[in-house]
Amino acid sequence: MTQAIRFHQTGGPEVLRWEEVAVPAPQPHEATVRHHAVGLNFIDIYHRSGLYPLPLPSGLGLEGAGVVTAVGGAVTDLKVGDRVAYAGGPVGAYSEARNIPADRLVNLPAPLSFETGAAMMLQGLTAQYLLRRTYRVQPGDTILIHAAAGGVGLIVCQWAKALGATVIGTVGSAAKAALAKAHGCDHTIDYTREDFTARVRDLTGGAGVPVVYDSIGKDTFMGSLDCLRPLGMMVSFGSSSGPVPPFDLGELAKRGSLFVTRPSLFAYSAKREDLAQMAAELFEVVGGGKVKIEVNQTYALKDAARAHADLAARKTTGSTVLLP
Repeated sequence: MTQAIRFHQTGGPEVLRWEEVAVPAPQPHEATVRHHAVGLNFIDIYHRSGLYPLPLPSGLGLEGAGVVTAVGGAVTDLKVGDRVAYAGGPVGAYSEARNIPADRLVNLPAPLSFETGAAMMLQGLTAQYLLRRTYRVQPGDTILIHAAAGGVGLIVCQWAKALGATVIGTVGSAAKAALAKAHGCDHTIDYTREDFTARVRDLTGGAGVPVVYDSIGKDTFMGSLDCLRPLGMMVSFGSSSGPVPPFDLGELAKRGSLFVTRPSLFAYSAKREDLAQMAAELFEVVGGGKVKIEVNQTYALKDAARAHADLAARKTTGSTVLLP
């Protein structure tokens, strides 16, 4: 039997259970993957807590890397022994092995480790669509990224810098400010000591920025709107402080006809050809050294509850992986 993390009710980290699960032969369009590393992401907390509801009981986790051990009869572009990685679901990555639709898997280039693959897929593909599709960053742009020392934040800082942008990042401590700066962030703002909106206005000579990438949610949303220049885009892609409360759309007009979007990796990568193109671009910038993926924490998969507690308490930086 295979071991996996499952939960039977929503709640805190204590609801996570290390259980035996069956992994049957793959269906025609599936492949069986034995994980070597599994990614940890904030969306896992949203699923566990019930903020993003799942049918219960449920597995957990959207990102992993490993080796194909079996393929369904209709699978033609994968074979047993292939090194693969994936992100975006279906849930169930917190497992020693699992079946997954084969069209969700991409071949992991040989120079990249399984730990790197598991750490970079969800966060890296998120950074890809944020920077290259939701708002296509151009040389000379000044952007604001919240949680700049987090997993997505560190990738965005490096990638945006490589694109020729000036990067402003918010952080929660001096140590996280130093980490963000070491990864391409030009200006850091410690939101525990500074008004980030006023500081962004100061850094941009009062003009504001064309785009804000905000994974914090409730605590930063309105302040983020005030950082934007007219016709700017507010990209709300997470809710680590809680969901954004309802607000009057007239506020967007008052601030200069702003745009607001709530994107998701699931929508951007729904088509196989889009997923393949996104992954290829991610592998290119990582393989070329423009973006370095740093796994700053590892936990045994069976200790996922402790990893969740540390992530929620903001004790982690960069990427975290769980090892089966």
